[in-house]
Amino acid sequence: MRRPRVIFEGSLIAVLGVAVLGSTLALRARDDIAFLDPLIDVKALLDARYVKELDEAKEKELQQGAIRGMLEVLEDPYTMYVPGRDREAFEKQLTGEYVGIGAQITIRDGWLTVVTPLDDSPAFRAGMMADDRIVEIEGEDTSGITADGAVEKLTGEPGTVVHVTVERDGVRLALEIERGEIKTRSVKGVMRDGEDAEGWRYLLDEDRGIAYLRLTQFTPGSAEEVRQALVEMGADRGKIEGLVFDVRWNPGGVLDDAIRMADFFLDDGVIVSTNGKAYEERITRASAAGTLPEFPIVMLVNDTSASASEVLAGALSENDRAIVLGTRSFGKGSVQSVYTLPSSVDGAELKITEQFYYLPSGRSIHRMNDSAVWGVDPTEGFYVPIDNREEFELFQARREQEIIREDRETVETRWEDPAWIEQTVKDKQLGRALEALQLRLDRGEWIPTGKEGIVGNELAGEELQQLRRTRERLIRDLQRISRREDALVMAAGELAEEDETDFWDDSIDLVGGELIVRDAQGEEVTRLRITGNRLERWLLDADVERVPSG
Repeated sequence: MRRPRVIFEGSLIAVLGVAVLGSTLALRARDDIAFLDPLIDVKALLDARYVKELDEAKEKELQQGAIRGMLEVLEDPYTMYVPGRDREAFEKQLTGEYVGIGAQITIRDGWLTVVTPLDDSPAFRAGMMADDRIVEIEGEDTSGITADGAVEKLTGEPGTVVHVTVERDGVRLALEIERGEIKTRSVKGVMRDGEDAEGWRYLLDEDRGIAYLRLTQFTPGSAEEVRQALVEMGADRGKIEGLVFDVRWNPGGVLDDAIRMADFFLDDGVIVSTNGKAYEERITRASAAGTLPEFPIVMLVNDTSASASEVLAGALSENDRAIVLGTRSFGKGSVQSVYTLPSSVDGAELKITEQFYYLPSGRSIHRMNDSAVWGVDPTEGFYVPIDNREEFELFQARREQEIIREDRETVETRWEDPAWIEQTVKDKQLGRALEALQLRLDRGEWIPTGKEGIVGNELAGEELQQLRRTRERLIRDLQRISRREDALVMAAGELAEEDETDFWDDSIDLVGGELIVRDAQGEEVTRLRITGNRLERWLLDADVERVPSG
């Protein structure tokens, strides 16, 4: 069997390539033919005895249902089947790459509005700016358009041109944008640079030389992005005295990039080890070549820092190169590979967990259902939790720092002041990280700026209580809905028998039928063949209503 060219880790992360299963797997399948006998028996009985004929679409659903059923028994959310029809979207989601104009859009006050153009994107180069209203796409008015509909019009083949009209401060501007490959940058600083709209400011405390770097995802090449940012800061020339490295809300990505990043800061020691049934143990060590001058580091993590984020934070922490501040990380310590299934005619893939990885101490990062310890814990005295309200306020404040604007207002900032960061930027964890570094530089030692934290059984107990509270809340909500439903049934009388959301009798077989869409003038827009009986389920949430008969 040809080894996979891709190693994944993390949820919704980066892909390096795809491998195809070869003849060895086919031989193994013949050895396990007895395993398949019951499935074949079930399929034969359905073909011969089931009350309705199974068409091609239904047989495809049965096949995919059998595959998903096998995978569900593993209780591993990272081993998953990807049908061929979903493959392109799956890989776009993993890589962070797509073809389009490179802009975040939303519907605001009924208008299609630009949240921000992306760094180094066709939209930015064409002059699109934050808060622009997109009033026309290819000469067509966008009033009433949905965000998904706009994305469909704005994306396309690389090199093709889309003509967009935007309204800015009451003036309409025509933009010609050439679509291109978009790869979102994963490295960010503390705020946008006032002189370079696409650049980032990395220094928090200029007088003490304390810098900040945030990594949103470990995509292919993100290690090089980090290296370039560090060079821009002057870290390779001894100009940085301290660094806050933020991997909060980072779901992980390419393991090799996490290893390279750890090696920037370590000249020796184990970074990570991996092991699995089909693999020999692999221990990866740091090397002295290319190591940056030493300076204190605070790794910012939280309960959504996963996989590669945990490898990096754990490697630096357990090699005494950094302290960890925040809350316990997610606990995703498994490595996945992606295989194209050779028997699939549409290119279906299987993403399968093949290895676990371990911290330098030998402890597994991965969180099992019965785990009392997992992930990476904050250093003692640096446990700094935030609640849901604080997190929401943090995101709102952060969004303002990330928007690319044509003319950035000069706003007084005091990034060197931890209290100002907590009160104005609403980021308590960043404020405590900066304070910890300032104390470390001023006094020569790490002085706690958080709590002792909760670990082991205490953490499991707290999570259990949260789950129980969630369950009780859901039960109360269901009971409240049931009581309200009973009251409305009594009040509605005969009208209660009519269900306007039930578009047709559920016993009707729609497979092979047609869905015809007409515009307001009655002209046919499109005609779609119905391939399954789940259409009504999707229409329930669509912008449609039943036309009264007669």
